[in-house]
Amino acid sequence: MNLSSSIIGATQIITVEEARIDAAVAIQFKDRMREVSDGGPARIVLNLCNVDFIDSSGLGAIVAAMKQLEDGRTLDLCALTPNVDKVFRLTRMDTIFGIFDTIDDAVAQRSN
Repeated sequence: MNLSSSIIGATQIITVEEARIDAAVAIQFKDRMREVSDGGPARIVLNLCNVDFIDSSGLGAIVAAMKQLEDGRTLDLCALTPNVDKVFRLTRMDTIFGIFDTIDDAVAQRSN
């Protein structure tokens, strides 16, 4: 599972460099998220611009990644492709995560 990371201001942007987050990579995704986010800023934005497909295991992996963050740290999402956005809205996960259209929109929104 390829993830890249950058820091913009007080926000860590983690970009998924894969087209799918599904049962085949869910555990690997959770492990890589832990490695990449460990010790970073309080706010993380997961950039899903490259992800065209997500299944229930992928959703569960993103929720697990959020839950494994230390107290006071948050996980938001940005740049969801239409298929991924539809899955988040149908499963009402859009009520759990802050979802932003672009990285710039996400960074502009400061989380307290």
